[in-house]
Amino acid sequence: MISKQIQIITESLEETQALGRKIGMLLEAGTVVALSGDLGSGKTVFVQGLARGLDVPNEYYITSPTYTLLNEYPGRYTLFHVDLYRIENPVDLEDIGLYETIDSDGVVAVEWADKLQKDFLSEYIALHFEILGDESRKIVITGYGHERCDLIEKIQKIYEEKT
Repeated sequence: MISKQIQIITESLEETQALGRKIGMLLEAGTVVALSGDLGSGKTVFVQGLARGLDVPNEYYITSPTYTLLNEYPGRYTLFHVDLYRIENPVDLEDIGLYETIDSDGVVAVEWADKLQKDFLSEYIALHFEILGDESRKIVITGYGHERCDLIEKIQKIYEEKT
């Protein structure tokens, strides 16, 4: 599968949210965003920004759906925020409606996406978060598939304009 990768360092929660907002502004319906990284590495903070970039109204506070497993927010495209932290069995993915959600016209952000089977997704972007310091993070963004590689190039252009 074709892939393209970039690496971005954020120095604060606000920068991580701003990155999410900028990426959210670029996303189209049907995009899956696979998030991985340790607890507290910034996945939910990123999704908070992503939601704003998708025009989710400010009255919706974005929290990790650790116990509900899936939250849905209205926006330019519906944002489905999925958390697989507590998923132990692949059958549970069907129970929460993940297959239907991924096939929807919304944008799907999946925390703990590394729990998915390797061939579960075809075209998607993956973000891996690594803690560098109290608030600084290394975020490796990889696009899989032609359209998502194009998206990575757009993200890189936006990020280079900032620096």
